[in-house]
Amino acid sequence: MGMIRAFTNGRLCVNGRLVADQLLVSEESGRIVAPSGDVPDEVIDLEGRIISPGFLELQTNGVLGFHFTHHENDEQYSTQLQRVSKYFLSKGVTGFWATVPTVSSTDFNKILPSLAPRPFHHGASLLGAHVEGPYLAPTKRGAHNENLFLSPNSSALISTYGLQNLQTSIKLLTLAPELPGSNSLIRTLSTEYHIRVSLGHSAASYQDGISALNAGAKSLTHVFNAMNPLHHRNPGLAGLITSPAAPFYSVIPDGIHLHPATLTMAFRANPDRCILITDSVELAGLPDGVYPGHAQIPSLQRKEGNKVTIEGTDTLIGSCCSLDECVRNLVEWSGCTLAQAVKCVTENIAQLMGESDRGMLAVGRRADFVVLDDGGKVLQTWIEGKKVFG
Repeated sequence: MGMIRAFTNGRLCVNGRLVADQLLVSEESGRIVAPSGDVPDEVIDLEGRIISPGFLELQTNGVLGFHFTHHENDEQYSTQLQRVSKYFLSKGVTGFWATVPTVSSTDFNKILPSLAPRPFHHGASLLGAHVEGPYLAPTKRGAHNENLFLSPNSSALISTYGLQNLQTSIKLLTLAPELPGSNSLIRTLSTEYHIRVSLGHSAASYQDGISALNAGAKSLTHVFNAMNPLHHRNPGLAGLITSPAAPFYSVIPDGIHLHPATLTMAFRANPDRCILITDSVELAGLPDGVYPGHAQIPSLQRKEGNKVTIEGTDTLIGSCCSLDECVRNLVEWSGCTLAQAVKCVTENIAQLMGESDRGMLAVGRRADFVVLDDGGKVLQTWIEGKKVFG
């Protein structure tokens, strides 16, 4: 077991509650361990601070000027991923899924091999890719290029993404369930490739959503954005969040994509299924201004605070909000506790994605965790029992 480090005099985020307890970590294995009765080799006094599982970023398109579609060559791409992974540590993120929006099949096949899961030295781990497209509804395209949209077709999956990428890189895929052939595609993705399917960029009805869930879909992508609004006689996909077989569902709590009251309603509807995402674009971490586009956005992009739009329009491209900011926003706007908000960026995501090694402060799991103050500010980030930020 080697050296044991004990974190004492703190509170742990466990299943949406703050629990007064110690955290024991083996430096040799980088895992959380159970009390053995022996005196720890080192004791760290948290002075009342809070320990959270490391945050998990489920939907990010990039940060610091690097968009995950910016692939020049493998060496350049790997260098940028390392830079991104190190930046995430300051936001409490210890693992992330890189989102690739709708691009050409050629670009998917070029980019996705670099997004197979891997760790980074002193950085958040890359946990795979989230592909958002090309099976999306033209009427709910958002900032996606509808000229690149395809109809769901299981036989074309390999040409669209590449067999190796389906088997190793892609872990989450967003599609519109009302498109003909979508349920068959969901079954193929779920059973043959073990890819989680999420429903989004869609004008689907409630019944379309139920059919997709029965086919194997597991979640909804940025609820209320790029989908039909909730209507009292036609609830659409948003109505699924309180259905008997409620899926997980993500929301963007930046105050731009959703009004704080709408965010609060979504969270309160089903806190055990709610997931916070940034949907950050590459302008996150950069000064305000007008920036060039990329493989997804051929137009200029305007950044104003956390808001990013296609220049000359009101079309939202994504957000520049960080995940720790999302947590604090949910606490402020909904009145929930910090531990409840933390659950939406840790345990809920781990459960959706089948992550048995991360997302919880439990014996045997990786000692990836964050030290927070009472206001949710990230003070320290630890990966496998080693401090990497703070």
